[in-house]
Amino acid sequence: MAEATISLSRDQFTCSMCLEILKDPISIPCGHNYCMLCIKDYWDQAVEYSCPQCREIFPSRPVLRRNTMLVEVVEKVKISDTSVAPPQCYAEPGDVECDFCIGRKFRAVKSCLTCLASFCETHVQPHYEGAIWKDHRLVTPTAGLPQNLCTKHGKAMEVFCKTDEVCICCLCGATEHRSHETVTSEAGRAEKQVRM
Repeated sequence: MAEATISLSRDQFTCSMCLEILKDPISIPCGHNYCMLCIKDYWDQAVEYSCPQCREIFPSRPVLRRNTMLVEVVEKVKISDTSVAPPQCYAEPGDVECDFCIGRKFRAVKSCLTCLASFCETHVQPHYEGAIWKDHRLVTPTAGLPQNLCTKHGKAMEVFCKTDEVCICCLCGATEHRSHETVTSEAGRAEKQVRM
């Protein structure tokens, strides 16, 4: 009898939390699969026990057991698949990390001034596709977004007051700094770099 061959794709066996091939794979009651460590960490920080993918809520914390069949299939995928995410995708010291990656963090490709978070290529996609995020302002990845907020108004400091030589938000520019000479924070930074 001829043996059936099954096409195995790396994507089918990737944990949706850490975005890597499943390590110590488990199945939860709704049928979704995760790395044992990823789901444990997720539930350790959760208020209620739910599936991160379908959001099904479980009345109590489910007992986690290894999916032995999936372990064997994942091992075959690892052997047959030599492609690994390139190291430049992962955040290295000095890079801005994605705030939504769980486990090993990917390098952020955009920061959102509305969400006050940084996103990797995967996690920024809703900002491009969803109508609810169309007004969000995406910028080059920026570390420490919450520190870049105006303490008075809670808005992003996008304006540079040349008179006082400080970064301010738009509301500060329209009130306390109304008569001052202001430029965008990018323009202010560029001028200071030229002077230095």
